[in-house]
Amino acid sequence: MEPVRIFRARHLSKVYDMGEVQVEALKDVDFDLFEGELLVLLGASGSGKSTLLNILGGLDTPTSGEVWYRDQRLDQADEAELTAYRRHHVGFVFQFYNLIPSLTARENVALVTEIAADPMSPEEALALVDLGNRLDHFPAQLSGGEQQRVAIARAVAKRPQVLLCDEPTGALDLETGRIVLRALERVNTELKTAVAVITHNAAIAWMGDRVVRMGSGRITEDSRNRDRLGIDEIEW
Repeated sequence: MEPVRIFRARHLSKVYDMGEVQVEALKDVDFDLFEGELLVLLGASGSGKSTLLNILGGLDTPTSGEVWYRDQRLDQADEAELTAYRRHHVGFVFQFYNLIPSLTARENVALVTEIAADPMSPEEALALVDLGNRLDHFPAQLSGGEQQRVAIARAVAKRPQVLLCDEPTGALDLETGRIVLRALERVNTELKTAVAVITHNAAIAWMGDRVVRMGSGRITEDSRNRDRLGIDEIEW
């Protein structure tokens, strides 16, 4: 069976005006993401990977080119349409956890479940990332890895079609990073959520079904991993 395409981007370009200087963040990029896929988007800082993720997630718009989420054309959507798209279809995980300090883990996740159409319960989402015993802990009572897993639970609680993760292990050591990557892998395998992980860390590429490498605003390589590594085999 042909895989079902979630994202289709064609001839995508993004130019930022920085005073007298123009910065080309993306240059004529073609990109696809498919249902149920675990994709690693790999590149150095400034390669364009975060810009691509922000456009796919409806957080930014391209200067030129087309980007489709299924049959919805995002580059022509207005702000209200993009807000509805982000709310219902996409989950985000960033390097910094953005948890509300005065709310418990359960309450942080509940913020999303209260506005989603068909959410999991906060308890179910936190159990998925192995934090069922930390429901009533505040962020200050959690380690960095635990806070990141709360952020993942918050992102997946609305049952998004796709989870976009920008340097989710960037602030974590190896062992803690592995725990977070296991949580992402579990979301991918158990919920069948398409997961795209942006990283500058080449070791993480081995966990993906597919690896897209970027440099200077372009895709330089798009390949499938024949020999995926288990999370415990990844080292950096």
